[in-house]
Amino acid sequence: MSEDTRSEAVTDGIRVVVQSQYLPQHSQPTAGRFAFAYRVRIENVAHPGTVQLRTRHWVITNQLGKVEEVRGPGVVGEHPVLRPGEAFEYSSGAILETPRGTMHGSYQMQLPSGDELDVQIAPFALAVPHSLN
Repeated sequence: MSEDTRSEAVTDGIRVVVQSQYLPQHSQPTAGRFAFAYRVRIENVAHPGTVQLRTRHWVITNQLGKVEEVRGPGVVGEHPVLRPGEAFEYSSGAILETPRGTMHGSYQMQLPSGDELDVQIAPFALAVPHSLN
């Protein structure tokens, strides 16, 4: 698995940057509980119109290959609207049963026309520092 705890992707002018970190204070390794936080920045860098985040889809894979998919409305209870040049940031978290894993996914954005745009979230690592494969 990649050690890269940061990812960046641009889809149709919408940039998504994610940075993850291990939270030892919220983890219990002996009980198979590894907590991670991730910070997301969604920015309308080149899309000519206004977009609104409607739903999210995450794919979380642990070190053993167990996959969990999470789908839902908005992010952190919000449906941010991004005009050209605007950005939205939020933090969230994930719990794994293993010290390493990956996340990736997409945001479904709505355009003023009613059309939808699937914005990619590039894969990033969830990794306990200095953990071995």
